[in-house]
Amino acid sequence: VQLQASGGGSVQAGGSLRLSCVGSGRTFNAVSGGWFRQAPGKEREFVAAISRYGGLPSYSIYYTDNVKGRFTISRDIAKNTVYLQMNSLNPENTAVYYCAADPRTAQDMRNIRNIQYWGQGTQVTVSS
Repeated sequence: VQLQASGGGSVQAGGSLRLSCVGSGRTFNAVSGGWFRQAPGKEREFVAAISRYGGLPSYSIYYTDNVKGRFTISRDIAKNTVYLQMNSLNPENTAVYYCAADPRTAQDMRNIRNIQYWGQGTQVTVSS
């Protein structure tokens, strides 16, 4: 699986961005997808994960606590894409955001050591 992330940019506090992660190959929809971020001087951390497509229009979804209610992860099977809609952004959300995928469950994706596939990062900068 190869991943291509896009959608980063610069916004003011309170603004929104939508990140996209396009996966190549027929197996992308059969693996869990997610997002991590790495702020300057900090370790890469989990943001959100969504389970693989299992034939039903419902998914298991996980978020890190400080984005709950503001960020929404989703996936479009037809487009082989996982999205991260980010609302009410604040300067603490400034980071390079990385898309990720793994054959394990979305719950397991919360552990960075479990991630098998990484996309390149996309920079998100939020100014006050």
